Amino acid sequence: MKTVIIQGSSKSDGNTSKVINYLNNKNQFDVIDLKIKNIGPFDYDFSNSDDDFLPLIEEIINKYDTIILATPVYWYSMSGILKNFLDRFSDLLDYKKELGRKLRGKNLAMISNSGDNDLKNGFTMPFIESANYLGMNYLGDTHAWFINDEIASDAKKLMDDFMKKF
Repeated sequence: MKTVIIQGSSKSDGNTSKVINYLNNKNQFDVIDLKIKNIGPFDYDFSNSDDDFLPLIEEIINKYDTIILATPVYWYSMSGILKNFLDRFSDLLDYKKELGRKLRGKNLAMISNSGDNDLKNGFTMPFIESANYLGMNYLGDTHAWFINDEIASDAKKLMDDFMKKF
């Protein structure tokens, strides 16, 4: 099973990157940083169809069985960069339906992080329901938090257990 981690943070070398590096310490997964991509918001007229989204999602769909979304918690929700990326899946429900159908049966998971162990109820719902709607298998999620700029040891244990699925 080939796995990719999609980093959806406004800072390429921030805490989300630290979490990804911890999880990917053996470089067994590819990592795509959305910060360096040009992905516009969803538009009902599909006026952003010439940005980086379609080539990127086509590569992801054709190359990977498992997609892990990684996001910091911004204002009790996923990052705006990741939200734009997920909103653009709407392109796959309209004029790129054949490509979107290829998501069926693929795996989706999510990792989040924040300064404290304070993830609010409902944070995971958009990921779970998106996977369900797209016919993907939701493999679960984990949350990391930091103490003095280091991943908390309890969070590392949770992430280690989470990564056994992969």
